[in-house]
Amino acid sequence: MSDAFDPAAMVERFRRRAEAVRKRGLPPVEGPERQLIIEQAERDYMDFAMLGDAEASLDGGVLTFRIDLRPGDPA
Repeated sequence: MSDAFDPAAMVERFRRRAEAVRKRGLPPVEGPERQLIIEQAERDYMDFAMLGDAEASLDGGVLTFRIDLRPGDPA
């Protein structure tokens, strides 16, 4: 890996990808395939959004994402 690698920039790219998935329209597909496309978009959004909320660090050549999955404050 290059010394110029920026974990924070990578996290930002995941944030933008999550937003793009959320905004993209559906192709003109009907039937069961349409539902598959919708389900895949939901998984893509969840994955990209989680990584977009991560704290990333690069320590000794190891990229680590820290994602807090605990429920938020119910207040």
